Amino acid sequence: QVQLVESGGGLVQPGGSLSLSCAASGSIASINVMGWFRQVPGQQRESVAYIRSEGATHYADSVKGRFTITRGDAKNTVFLQMNNLKPEDTAVYLCYISPPLTWGKGIQVTVSS
Repeated sequence: QVQLVESGGGLVQPGGSLSLSCAASGSIASINVMGWFRQVPGQQRESVAYIRSEGATHYADSVKGRFTITRGDAKNTVFLQMNNLKPEDTAVYLCYISPPLTWGKGIQVTVSS
């Protein structure tokens, strides 16, 4: 069983930056993909970015050029550097890994002046 612990969210002004991290523990040897979704109440969960074990990355069009996803050397941690944040980035950000598909509890990111 895999557990995910997220950290780094909070409140930031538009144009600011935040960095999220997610650490996986447990049976992590088979993890291929690590990434982030975000959820706004009343809206569909949106894929933000993910990174594969070989290093390939994918970003939502809405965050390209502003967000960067990286993976720690031990391959059990994923980071999301978020720059030039906009109010529409406000959401609960959920870390996930696969396989097996496992979700973190989520962390709030609020972009507001």
